[in-house]
Amino acid sequence: MFSTIAVPSSETNPHHRDISAVPESEVLRRRNEELEKELKKSIEREENMMQELQKTWERLRVAEEAEERLCSQLGELEAEAVDQARTYRTRVLHLMDQLSLAQKLLESASAVVPNSK
Repeated sequence: MFSTIAVPSSETNPHHRDISAVPESEVLRRRNEELEKELKKSIEREENMMQELQKTWERLRVAEEAEERLCSQLGELEAEAVDQARTYRTRVLHLMDQLSLAQKLLESASAVVPNSK
């Protein structure tokens, strides 16, 4: 024998079918189907989330590699800038020495030659 569950009559809700009793096994079967559909949807969502996680992980890996390359390039540029600054400073000091020597030569030459005024 089947157990039955009472369902409200159409008098209280005219939009429902007029079934006075539905076997419990039918109710459980329907509920089981609903739960299976929900489970499938949940599994699909989980799979989609895993795919998104994999894509994000890959983007992160690429970004980290790019960061490493940029840091390496920045280090090389900094070393080159320091080298250029040292070369520039050496050149400026050399030019200052030349200018100082030229100024001394001019001063000594003007001391030797009297003004003709």
